[in-house]
Amino acid sequence: MTSFDLSRLARAAALCIASCAMVGGAYAADGDKTVYKQTKDSAKAAYDTAKKQCDASSGNAKDICVAEAKAVRTKAEGDAEVTYKNTAKARERAAHENAEANYKVAKERCDDKAGNDKDVCVKEAKAVQTRGMADAKAMLKTSDARSDASKDKRQADYKVAAEKCDAMSGDAKSSCVSAAKVRYGM
Repeated sequence: MTSFDLSRLARAAALCIASCAMVGGAYAADGDKTVYKQTKDSAKAAYDTAKKQCDASSGNAKDICVAEAKAVRTKAEGDAEVTYKNTAKARERAAHENAEANYKVAKERCDDKAGNDKDVCVKEAKAVQTRGMADAKAMLKTSDARSDASKDKRQADYKVAAEKCDAMSGDAKSSCVSAAKVRYGM
């Protein structure tokens, strides 16, 4: 098998893994542990198949093929985790793992080069990884900032509603305060 055939094979395996992850994610409700486990198991099985196909090659072509299969598995498992947990932290972790996996693939591809070309290739791969990590971190901070802003807005709106209730007395005031607490999640 030529390295071109192996590359096409690795891409086909990657497509298979990604499809399995998307199908699992499409039918999953947030927090569905059964679908989460099935998606992860499917990603592992597809990875094992892709890795066995990589065994047909040797040298750096095999290393690239295995790294690509691992990267696709990492992406599928990260997507499953994000769908299952549905948190900003899970999204950040998945983005970090994807950046790391993509870096490993790019670094393996650099091994076919020599001298300055290889050095430049490795630096470019590292720069892409660093950008991916920075984007993931920014995404988490943005999500946290939005969450904090939303909480502050709800608290301010609750204070306004509670102040309006102060003009009332007795049961009407109690009802008004209770309704404001429910409406603003206090």
